Amino acid sequence: MSTAREQQNIEWKESWREDYFKWICGFANAQGGRIYLGKNDAGQVVGLANSRKLLEDLPNQVRDLLGILVEVNRHEQDELEYVEIVVEPYPYPISYRGQYHYRSGNTKQEGPALSAFLLQKQGKRWDGVPVPGLTTTDLSASAFDLFRQRAAKSGRVDEQVLQDSNEALLENLNLVEGEYLKRAAVLLLHPTPEKYVTGAYVKIGFFATDDDLRYQDEVHGPLLLQVERTLKLLQTKYSKQQVRYEGASRVEEPAFPVLAVREALLNALAHKDYSGGTPVQISVYDHRLYVWNEGYLPDQWTVENLLRKHPSKPFNPEVANTLFRAGYIESWGRGTLKMVAECRAARLPDPSFRFEASGFVVEFSTYTSSYWHAKGVRMDLIPVLLYTGQHGTVTNSLVQQQLGVSKPTATRYLGELEKGGYLQKIGKTGVGTQYTLKGS
Repeated sequence: MSTAREQQNIEWKESWREDYFKWICGFANAQGGRIYLGKNDAGQVVGLANSRKLLEDLPNQVRDLLGILVEVNRHEQDELEYVEIVVEPYPYPISYRGQYHYRSGNTKQEGPALSAFLLQKQGKRWDGVPVPGLTTTDLSASAFDLFRQRAAKSGRVDEQVLQDSNEALLENLNLVEGEYLKRAAVLLLHPTPEKYVTGAYVKIGFFATDDDLRYQDEVHGPLLLQVERTLKLLQTKYSKQQVRYEGASRVEEPAFPVLAVREALLNALAHKDYSGGTPVQISVYDHRLYVWNEGYLPDQWTVENLLRKHPSKPFNPEVANTLFRAGYIESWGRGTLKMVAECRAARLPDPSFRFEASGFVVEFSTYTSSYWHAKGVRMDLIPVLLYTGQHGTVTNSLVQQQLGVSKPTATRYLGELEKGGYLQKIGKTGVGTQYTLKGS
């Protein structure tokens, strides 16, 4: 029965309650779904005493209260009766007693998620809503200049358009609707977008531990300038140089790949749900970096979709289009794959993608004792992995030298780590078989 749960359009209820009209409304406003009455939370049939009466009453009640038609079926299993309510998705908003409800994931949503749904039913997205009382002259000249410089370099905007007026440029970027600027224009180009969009900025903090904040910064201004200013701060004030060796050469480089962090920041700004009012937050530690933005994945998507080739479905398409024209992002949904590739090229763990605190998190990390211990590696084997992560490869003789162990012990260590999926052979050299970290 777990498959039904994973489809996110199934509900199991032991009995009928009036409150479930809201769930029917939520299904109709989303992708449709089914409600089973007479089943427990595990999907097991427990029986329903009034199934025949519900079979007669529910279709009429749903029609009268919601103005839609549903299919109601009675079933029987092991002499126990249960009822199935089949709800089709509707192309226009459905309300229940004057309120709109929307099914997202395995919960019924109200608030920002519902507002986004209602806009989408009208053929709009949040960043495409017009804002009254603003004109092109209210926007930042430096933001326009930066866009023109970046777009000229990217080659994604016709040169003639870049030489035209700001008004014409906004038209070309689809950032106006009639006489009004769209929210996307305010976010991207207004000197103080927070006057119109709460939380339209980036917050950065350096933490010694989760509850020990050492210093922090906030990056305000037009979104286009926020990108540049945030990256500069991360590469200067918040960057901790890591040392590794290539042969006899000492190489210093940022703890986390610049291009991967840049991609995570751009994804956060393009996909953030700005209706929530919370800034993008970047938490930096000695060996970890988190990028968090309020938001959620498209319907029916999971994190696994991000780890393979997938279409680009930006939450804010107007914002994303402008960032694309400026050469900041691609339009093929490759951002997460690029982050993984950059981390592997830098011999770092793959970034982690997950949902946390009503938002989306990208976490970068380095190989540390704590990292390997959390993976379940024995303490006596961890030094081998730390050495390999720092130097790129390891051999039997190097394990002997670095750990002061015998050849049989070094051979056993390498064999266990290879069998456990942490190391992989990459070939033989004059000093023996070389290993590298699996997946690097």
